[in-house]
Amino acid sequence: MLDSKHLAKLIIILLTAQVSFAQLGFSHEVGIITGPVAFKSDYGLRSETETNAGNTGFGIGIVHYINFAYQASCNCYTTDNYFNDHFKLRTEISYNKTKLEHFGEFADPAKTGADAKRLRAHKGEANNFDIGMQIEYFPLSIRSFQAFSYKWAPFVSFGAHYVSFNPKVSSTYTGTGSTYYAPWFTDANSKPIDVSGGSTWSVVSSIGARYKLSTSADLMIDLRGQYYFNDLIDGLDHDLEFNKYNDWLVWLNFGYIYYLD
Repeated sequence: MLDSKHLAKLIIILLTAQVSFAQLGFSHEVGIITGPVAFKSDYGLRSETETNAGNTGFGIGIVHYINFAYQASCNCYTTDNYFNDHFKLRTEISYNKTKLEHFGEFADPAKTGADAKRLRAHKGEANNFDIGMQIEYFPLSIRSFQAFSYKWAPFVSFGAHYVSFNPKVSSTYTGTGSTYYAPWFTDANSKPIDVSGGSTWSVVSSIGARYKLSTSADLMIDLRGQYYFNDLIDGLDHDLEFNKYNDWLVWLNFGYIYYLD
């Protein structure tokens, strides 16, 4: 469930930051990103290849950049200092969705026990709306890249995103007893399934590169890791020993970036 008060405050902060930089005359870039997502959650065993390959989805987003290397107000380069020539500020609004199933030894089709059947019948879906900022560092000169001195410009980034999550859970199990995997319910107070949704923060880091198409457009590839400060992004949070981490994802983005100024 989207926390409207927190989201409104965050949007105001981001807009204020963008307006502040715009008033300084820095140039702007906008773009669209999309690509496959590998979601790492409490579904399946994280070390199993089947889990890593099976629980995949997609993401899409809109990005905006402040380019410190170029002064839009005078159509010229900014003061030649290291920060301006190697950093960009990225704001993003994005959405990702992943259908989830249980894989690995406990859900192996060869197992005929009730709990194995419960795991195979249990399905889920992660739905996440993100808004946040990242700082991108380009080891090579941004000015030189814009001047076609080279076609590729690698970068790394780090930032924080506010996340609204809305998971879904279902089961086709028709046997007797618990609908869901019995070992998750260690006592009468156990509540491993929770699809009420909510909001949380996450840290985001990525490595990628831009390819210069023209003076006003780039292609981008970006491999992202995102760690959530919550373990209910997938709607499942059990107390078994192999549930050691909060949910996280890996997202391979392909993007098109357009220079506005």
